[in-house]
Amino acid sequence: MALDLLADADLDPAPGELLDTELAVTDDVLVKAFALGPGASIDPHEHADATNVFHVLTGTVTVTRDDEEATITAPGVVLNERGQVHGARNESDGRAVLTASLCPLP
Repeated sequence: MALDLLADADLDPAPGELLDTELAVTDDVLVKAFALGPGASIDPHEHADATNVFHVLTGTVTVTRDDEEATITAPGVVLNERGQVHGARNESDGRAVLTASLCPLP
C-alpha cells in the first residue's frame, strides 16, 4: 500500500457524475475522497455526532453550510461542526476533488 492514499483512487468523473471512495477507515476517523464532475454535487446532509472537514484539493466547489454559501478554490479547508447541514457542488467546467474527514466516528 502506498503512503499516498489518493494514488490509486479513481477520481475522473464525467460531467454530472460524483465519484467517492473511502481512503481511511479506523476506529477514530473516516476519510473519503469525492470527485465532482461539472454540475455534480454532494447533497446537503448532517452528522449529529461527528465533525466533518472538507479539504478542497483540486478545482473549485461551492460549499453550503447551514445558511452560508462560499466558493472555495483549491487549496481550501472548510470546518463543518457537529449538526451543521453541509454539502458541495461543482459549478465549474472542470473536475473538483475534495476529501472529507469525519471524526469521531458516530
